[in-house]
Amino acid sequence: MLCGMWLSLSAVAQEEMTFRTELNKTRYQSLVEELRCPKCQNQNLADSGSGIAVDLREQVYQMIEQGKTDQEIVDYMVARYGEFVLYRPQHSTATFCFGMDSLFC
Repeated sequence: MLCGMWLSLSAVAQEEMTFRTELNKTRYQSLVEELRCPKCQNQNLADSGSGIAVDLREQVYQMIEQGKTDQEIVDYMVARYGEFVLYRPQHSTATFCFGMDSLFC
């Protein structure tokens, strides 16, 4: 477990990103902590060392620097990977039964 944590920390540390503003950096950190890694499933993009997480962190960075809003970035990720990438999906009939006994849904 410690090895996995070290690998994910080292993966993030290797990504030396320079942001135009402090706000962009804050937005980036918030988004990569709120978006789930499609491969790891129980890790956010910030904590995952998987290749796809590295690519998606870069994608989030590029989109922020291009002037995309947080909602545009989230919408892009959902369109590409589905609601699963959201730790807090919007409430709908599809997400209502998540984690509940199927007898009630």
